[in-house]
Amino acid sequence: MDTNNSRPAIPSAKKNELMSKEETFQNEILRPIIKMKHELLIAYFREYLLKSKHPFAELSTEKRISYLQTVFGQDSNLRSELRGIVISQFSTKEYANYVLIKNPINKRMISIIKERIIDHVGILAV
Repeated sequence: MDTNNSRPAIPSAKKNELMSKEETFQNEILRPIIKMKHELLIAYFREYLLKSKHPFAELSTEKRISYLQTVFGQDSNLRSELRGIVISQFSTKEYANYVLIKNPINKRMISIIKERIIDHVGILAV
């Protein structure tokens, strides 16, 4: 099954033969999946905030960002579930490639998701 047809194109994603395997995987696989799953990631994170009963909506933007940075750094369950959302979109071939470079890809994946969540901090306040 070719999953790439349903993924959004990211024209700014650089591609060349000098890039590392990790960077190539990030630009060709991770970024399109994360972009495609943006609304789900936002909805998931809103639910996470509701369950945590943290007064997120009452915080200033700076404190919200600080809180998000802390959460991403400390909550391994959250990181695992977010990775699951992305990994579930891999084809079998992509998953086989992912397994070979799993640790650096996991770091890149969480970093991209964290940036996306922080960029949309204003819509998280519920």
